[in-house]
Amino acid sequence: MSSYNRVVFMGNLTRDPEQKELPSGTKVSTFGIAVNERWTGKDGEKREDVMFLDVDAFGSQGEVIMQYFNKGKPILVEGKLKYRTWESDDGTKRSKHSMVLDRFSFVGGRGSDNGAAATDDDIPF
Repeated sequence: MSSYNRVVFMGNLTRDPEQKELPSGTKVSTFGIAVNERWTGKDGEKREDVMFLDVDAFGSQGEVIMQYFNKGKPILVEGKLKYRTWESDDGTKRSKHSMVLDRFSFVGGRGSDNGAAATDDDIPF
């Protein structure tokens, strides 16, 4: 049976993007997004759930994200989930899912945080 690993999220950056250079010379920009889900429960009470996700953007896409995005800006991201494991300083095993970015889209107009759809003129590539 074949597999398919593709996810799409739209949310707001939780921190300013950071950039590192790998030993191979490839640049990777890392940022976090928060994705909110709101609903009304059967009891009529409004509820909200927030999911946080780290995203890695390689190469020129990472450069564009470094230039045009900062904490609080909305973004639509598409990519694949990656499961990471490591051992913390105190010896406990830790793990999390993160995303490796394939594509992204600007959300909102130029200089806008209102969530309106972007036009092709807003995208620098």
